[in-house]
Amino acid sequence: MTAWNLTFLGVGGAASPRLGSASVMLEKDDAPLLMVDCGQEALTACLARYGRPPPAVFVTHVHMDHVAGFERLFVANYFGNSGLPRTRLFVPALLVPLLQGRIADYPNVVAEGAANFWDAFELVPVSSGFWHQSLWFDVFPVRHHVPGTAYGICLPGAFLYTGDTRPIPETVAQFADGLMPLVHDCDLQGNPSHTGLPDLLREYNEELRRQMVIYHYASQADGVELARAGLRVAKPGDRLNLPSPREATAAHAAAIRERVLGERRHGH
Repeated sequence: MTAWNLTFLGVGGAASPRLGSASVMLEKDDAPLLMVDCGQEALTACLARYGRPPPAVFVTHVHMDHVAGFERLFVANYFGNSGLPRTRLFVPALLVPLLQGRIADYPNVVAEGAANFWDAFELVPVSSGFWHQSLWFDVFPVRHHVPGTAYGICLPGAFLYTGDTRPIPETVAQFADGLMPLVHDCDLQGNPSHTGLPDLLREYNEELRRQMVIYHYASQADGVELARAGLRVAKPGDRLNLPSPREATAAHAAAIRERVLGERRHGH
């Protein structure tokens, strides 16, 4: 029987490198399948854990604590990744020019010349979602400082990952099925790019908070405070056991149908 897991390579922000740059890896039978974001510390954790570059990466946004690992990933793919396919990069289409300017515009990516940054990757621009390894992943915009610059991802019925965001209760409720983990950005205090604990308690009902796993907090002490508030708090290296995505997708669809029927019965 196939085992599916979600491993936290890092749970911190740019100012908390001891917690690792925020990132998760979807695993199939302990093998890496899809990494979400590629900060410097996250790539280090990936290489240490799996002994190879990630086969695929989804980029939520282009703050450096989420993309600073790409130069090392270029080197790993271009010079040392013999016999393995190029890393596939699933990037929301509006982020492609931002990512180009952030990591790929420097002339002569190698000293010898004759190489483009994207030669080491397979770049796949995405909009509402994408296929990877016969699985469909939904992609949705989030609230992160400037509209159109940050996105979350959901493998229906298996897991949802907000990326860095202010509260997005309507979007989360659209995907939530009462069962799958909802991995959500949260620290003690919010700001224009991130959710704070008061925001989370105000904007999400108890049922949604029960399904949440919190990441992107500033320190271990802050993580303890978040846990005292009744939240499940991820730590670097934590691993969530997931149901089979195909089975989860069917269960997710059934749960949504039941919810819609229930709302109709109650006249909503």
